[in-house]
Amino acid sequence: MRTLLTLLACCCVVSAAVGADKDPLISPSTKTALPGGAAGAASSSASGSASASAPARKLSKREEEAQAEADLSVRIQERLAAMRANQQARAAAAAKAKKVAAAKAAAVAAVPKVYSNVWSYEGEAGPANWGKINPAWARCGSGNRQSPIDIRDGMKVDLEQITFDYHPSSFNVTDNGHTVQVMVGNGNFITVGNRTYELVQFHFHRPSEERINGKGFEMVMHLVHKDGEGRIAILALLLERGKPQPVIQNVWNNLPLEKFDTAVPSSTLDPMDLIPARRDYFTFMGSMTTPPCEENVLWLVMKEPVQASPAQMALFSRLYPLNARPTQPSNGRIIKESQ
Repeated sequence: MRTLLTLLACCCVVSAAVGADKDPLISPSTKTALPGGAAGAASSSASGSASASAPARKLSKREEEAQAEADLSVRIQERLAAMRANQQARAAAAAKAKKVAAAKAAAVAAVPKVYSNVWSYEGEAGPANWGKINPAWARCGSGNRQSPIDIRDGMKVDLEQITFDYHPSSFNVTDNGHTVQVMVGNGNFITVGNRTYELVQFHFHRPSEERINGKGFEMVMHLVHKDGEGRIAILALLLERGKPQPVIQNVWNNLPLEKFDTAVPSSTLDPMDLIPARRDYFTFMGSMTTPPCEENVLWLVMKEPVQASPAQMALFSRLYPLNARPTQPSNGRIIKESQ
């Protein structure tokens, strides 16, 4: 009997020890108070392991959509920020380039521009480009009253005769690189239209710059006159082959030996010896036929040609095979001629 009671008591003690963890009446402090703290450590390790190995909770469809929207918004913001940065960089580069260009333009503008004064009757410096070579010659390319012209459809009227007051005068001869130019002494005049002009110089062109109803001539002489107010009147004498002309021969006898030189002979010449017997003429307003091609020039073109010998013409052609500006449109200008 005593032995039975002892066995029952031992069983109760063992049962109590084994079930202590499941007994709600046992406090946590009691659990940790077990020898060596083994129960508490074991409990903590088991809890952490369970938490680490637990699977992540699956998001709902609404949560997934919200997450995707948030991600897209972030990417858009990043893209916009990059675009703004690129735009700012390009704007800064453009502003810098504009500033540099403006500085270069200002530097170029500050340098005085030098235009060419070189022109010719052929090539890149020829009549087609005179108006482009130098702004001061703009009329050569776009003027309204440019010369020479093909004289057509003249209105036949009773023009007053040109009054000539020429006499023997001193002269000099210059080969100016474009033509032979003869400067005449003072005191030689013409009167036309109640205005008097003084002869300044005459020169030659080959072929003739003027045409009459489409017909050209082998050469022409231009006698340039000015009045007291600077107005210009040019008397054109068309040259055709025939007998020798004494004034022209006098000029040829005194040609300088080098281009751009001037000969000053001791002899005289009489411009009146150039004027044909018949004094009928065409008249119109035009321009000088060399740069700067200034306009408001009164032109008087004698109808009767002046004769010069083939040898006289050949001598000039050796110097200047071509030194004539092409004819220009008449642009509806008024042309009068003697009846």
